[in-house]
Amino acid sequence: MKKELPYFSIGDSFGGNQDWFRDPMMHLGGCGAAAACDVCINLAFHHSKTHLYPFDIQSLDKEAYIKFSSTMKPYLKPRFGGIDTLEVFMDGFYEYLENVNERGIQLSGCPGDTPAEEAVCKVKDQIDRGIPIPFLQLRHKNMNFKDLVWHWFMLVGYEEFDKEFYVKIATYGGFRWLSFYELWETGYKRKGGMVLLREPEE
Repeated sequence: MKKELPYFSIGDSFGGNQDWFRDPMMHLGGCGAAAACDVCINLAFHHSKTHLYPFDIQSLDKEAYIKFSSTMKPYLKPRFGGIDTLEVFMDGFYEYLENVNERGIQLSGCPGDTPAEEAVCKVKDQIDRGIPIPFLQLRHKNMNFKDLVWHWFMLVGYEEFDKEFYVKIATYGGFRWLSFYELWETGYKRKGGMVLLREPEE
């Protein structure tokens, strides 16, 4: 079984790109804000929640994305140690949602110590509902994931076959497929996890 979200593109960039940020702190540590921006844009573009994006969703471009990141910065601003817990991300994102009069979306955390099979079920549930998943990766002993260390990125699809489960991740304007089980088992006690979104009527 394979499921890919009809995400969004900006020029030849798949989703947004933190490298575009001109603010030095956002360029260095704005991945949490970028993840929140990407969720909002996807919900505005594919779920008619246009109030989550302060510009014209039909004219999405690089400059508008950079401006949106500046709007999101006060809620998820870079800090020493980064936005390194699910709770910090959810608190900031909730504040943004409240300020744009979005009171229906509920956020919950799926921490990295959740059993992998349970986490897989949560990934499938949210992707099947058409909503990307902000994912926090802290340290990881597998060097294949070194570019994702201490980083927020998006899960935007999955593929399941035999006993394998792969996820499509989006970050820095590109995407690739990774083994979810390898990604989830970091080898460290302190872990990140995923932020799940749901609306009450669902």
